[in-house]
Amino acid sequence: MTKTAVILFNLGGPDSPEAVASFLFNLFNDPAIIRLPQPLRYLVAKLISSRREKTAQDIYGKIGGGSPILENTMAQARALENALVDQGHARRGRIKCFVCMRYWHPFADQVTAQVKEFGPEEIILLPLYPQYSTTTTASSLKAWKTAAAKAWLNVRTKSVCCYPDEPGFIHVLTDLIRASLREAEPHGIPRILFSAHGLPKKIVQAGDPYQWQCERTARALVKELAVDGLDWSLCYQSRVGPLKWIGPSTDDEIRRAGADKVPVVIVPISFVSEHSETLVEIDMECRHLAAQSGVPFYVYTSTVSTASAFINGLAALVQKARADGKNCISSTGAQICPQDFSGCCQNQK
Repeated sequence: MTKTAVILFNLGGPDSPEAVASFLFNLFNDPAIIRLPQPLRYLVAKLISSRREKTAQDIYGKIGGGSPILENTMAQARALENALVDQGHARRGRIKCFVCMRYWHPFADQVTAQVKEFGPEEIILLPLYPQYSTTTTASSLKAWKTAAAKAWLNVRTKSVCCYPDEPGFIHVLTDLIRASLREAEPHGIPRILFSAHGLPKKIVQAGDPYQWQCERTARALVKELAVDGLDWSLCYQSRVGPLKWIGPSTDDEIRRAGADKVPVVIVPISFVSEHSETLVEIDMECRHLAAQSGVPFYVYTSTVSTASAFINGLAALVQKARADGKNCISSTGAQICPQDFSGCCQNQK
């Protein structure tokens, strides 16, 4: 049986207050995030990270001083490895799941060294970003390719690019939403807010398919819920800086729900594990805004985390990538983005 390494990519997060500035600098120094040439990008990244350090430290202070994203992603890696073994897709010791973070430890160069020591015959790259973006998946894949080349890690490598409506992912979110709807219904007819991390509008206009894929996720959830006359909206959070971002914003949708006096069920659709954007921004700050805005009831559904249907869906994606002849596949096995999205990895052949 082929010896396989599966690499789970995620954003990463600071593990202490002292790490916040460096984490922010790494984030804003990524050319996929701040699209300026060096040394201008370096200077902008230093400026933003220094200005935002105290605010970010306060945010992480609300959840213990650091991000739980590494611990949560490690739990997903262990669950996926067990699922692949339990389902008969691999033998114990012949498959191993590694976690690779983009902006904080473990970085790609650290993980490539671990993978090289493991000695796989094939590598499957699996981003934990359901919706593809040049700012997340593409950035992580590029960083891995660079690190692997430096490490002389010359192993057959395939990647999963996106899974915005993968059945296991949609099934878990739908179950969470149904439970939250039951909780909210005594307070009125609920409005569901599907909240995703935002992007500057100019990145989408340049051909990034992220917003289109978020819309695909929302439509899949609405279809699976099958509720007549469902009140819902797709919105975007985490705006930073003066640029115009895709909308509507999550904050504006919460205010609109308050004006309409409807309860809110808010669902994170672009995050698969808990971290500051969910635990602080959605569950604390947005909850406070909802109370200020007159929302009669507010429910946060939580992320899919290690729910078995989601993990089994990831296992199916790994198997599909192993069996497919292409180097990069979506959850359907075929290209899902329209041709006019130049940022889609499958449109760049």
